[in-house]
Amino acid sequence: MFGMFNKKSKGEVLKISIDGMHCTSCSMNIDGELEDLDGVISATTSYAKSESVVEFEPQKVSQKKLEAVITKLGYTIT
Repeated sequence: MFGMFNKKSKGEVLKISIDGMHCTSCSMNIDGELEDLDGVISATTSYAKSESVVEFEPQKVSQKKLEAVITKLGYTIT
C-alpha cells in the first residue's frame, strides 16, 4: 500500500516579498522561524529573489502572523 504515503499538501501557498536580507544566512533564519510556527508546512526563502514562499494551514496560522515573524526578525515586507 505505497499509495498511503503520497505527500499531498493541504495548505495554502503564500509568496511574501522581503527587503533587508543581506545573505543566505538571513533566508535560513527566516525559514527556521517560520517553520517553528504551528500550521506552517514549509518555508522556502530566497535571498536572491528577496521572497519567501510559505505553505501553511490557514485555520492554524494567519498571513498576518507569518508576516509578523519576519518583521520581528528585522526585515521589511514589501
